[in-house]
Amino acid sequence: MKPNTLSPWLPSERMNGWPVLALSCAVLSASLAGAGENFDLRGFIDLKLKSGEKRIVVPPGTYRVKPKKRCHLLLRDLQDVEIVAAGVEMICTETTRALTISNCRNLTLRGLTVDYDPLPFTQGRIVRLSGDGRVHEIELFDGYPRSDQVEERKYAIFKSDTRTLRFGSYYDFKVEKLAPDRIRLTKSKYSRKHPEQVGDTVVIGASDAPGGSIPHAISIDRSTDLVLEDITLYASNCFGYIEHDCSNTTYRRCRVDRRSSETDIRKRADPRVRSLNADAFHSKHAVVGPKYIECSARFQGDDCIAINGDYHMVMGAEGAKLRVMGKHGINIKPGDPLEVVNYEGVRLPDAKAVSVKEIGRITDEERAFLSKQRMNERYKNGKANRVFEVVVDRPLDLPRGSVMAAANRIGNGFKIVNGRFGFNRSRGLIVKASRGEIVGNKLEGCEMHAIYLAPEYWWLEAGSSDGVAIRGNVITRCGSRPIAVVARGGRGKVAPAGAHNDITIVDNRIEKCPSPAIWVTSTKGLLLNGNTIEPLEGENEKEAFDLVNCEDVKRN
Repeated sequence: MKPNTLSPWLPSERMNGWPVLALSCAVLSASLAGAGENFDLRGFIDLKLKSGEKRIVVPPGTYRVKPKKRCHLLLRDLQDVEIVAAGVEMICTETTRALTISNCRNLTLRGLTVDYDPLPFTQGRIVRLSGDGRVHEIELFDGYPRSDQVEERKYAIFKSDTRTLRFGSYYDFKVEKLAPDRIRLTKSKYSRKHPEQVGDTVVIGASDAPGGSIPHAISIDRSTDLVLEDITLYASNCFGYIEHDCSNTTYRRCRVDRRSSETDIRKRADPRVRSLNADAFHSKHAVVGPKYIECSARFQGDDCIAINGDYHMVMGAEGAKLRVMGKHGINIKPGDPLEVVNYEGVRLPDAKAVSVKEIGRITDEERAFLSKQRMNERYKNGKANRVFEVVVDRPLDLPRGSVMAAANRIGNGFKIVNGRFGFNRSRGLIVKASRGEIVGNKLEGCEMHAIYLAPEYWWLEAGSSDGVAIRGNVITRCGSRPIAVVARGGRGKVAPAGAHNDITIVDNRIEKCPSPAIWVTSTKGLLLNGNTIEPLEGENEKEAFDLVNCEDVKRN
């Protein structure tokens, strides 16, 4: 098998305008020779910070770093600091967090490349299949983690010739370790049968973290006005870049990609098919939304970009006093504007939080109600069980199962501009925020929706979108409706108009994607203009649009 045997539509890892994610030959040679073993990258940065330096330039090189307290590099409580790491590659030596940035303001980090050795996944080929397709016997490739490091998560199947996904991910399965280089994987009897074949390349999560593991490669929390520029990630045990409770983070030319054999830090019998194990970029609870400028993400195990907040569930209401189950605690504060959606999916005028206090745990009756909802199991089984009294500025008639969110902590003001995304098992851009732009991006080979605006009751992820422009994007060969703006209530029915407001979808080009190419529901104020759609063979261009419960629609 030739490593770069590609389908006619799959861009080369070094051509066709995609970012070239490669180290120079000199740096690669240094890495293979073990250079950087004696350089303490973390100690160097810590020493410079303690001395009060505000601009730190790290010497170029490839450095193997051991984690401390499950994290390889920590930047905490910094203000007005710039760290330049051009030509620097950090090799994480355990499958735990690469970098934590916590409680920083006006911090800039430039140029860092992150990889893992050992990798947080292993790779092999299917050598035997049972007749019903449930049992896969897998031979692991040389150069990847062995069977004793395999985890029962993040199993995906790739075509060996095109090196693109055959099937995105199985979750419910068991693994038997037959030999150091061989495993037997048995899918749940409830798993659907997919067309995997003997000879397919597979990838599955792996772990080697003697000191313990925490998720994600780069995690940012409680930080403001950060800039991450020219950062490259080749692997992660979960998400690539994740931020919690931040404001106005800028990601400029940050990248996620699978590493090519030409630059890999180890010789492997087969080049990597995966980059990260889960999402590439994920933003939660941002006060001012993140800006993703000329970023790229491909071949990761989940979404390319996700921006969202938290819904909390109303369990009872007495006038302006609400009994609310918090998703993870509660992130509503007095004075916050509140997005409020009743159980049928009707979005009410925003309310305002007057007071918030914890009052106990959910009752058995409430737990029984949760068990019947269209929600992820972690919420149905009552693990989110803390209850709060939220007093709002007016009486609200909200039946049990209604939801509310802090409308100022969902990533409003975001931008996703001139990015390159795709070849992943799920969505391209999934956004649940307002007053933002998705402009000039190219998305190819997303297995699900390419651009998706939708609050999700299933994950209790907020919110609805107002004033979002989707303009000038090119979407090619995605597996589901390429542009979708959707809202559903707790009962699962499509929400009425007014869940989303003032949505602009103009001048996008959509090629070789399923119909309808543009699917919009529950929207008041929709502009459709100048979109070019090339349907799949046998589909009618007149079926390209599907509008449900939309009002005040303007179109060409």
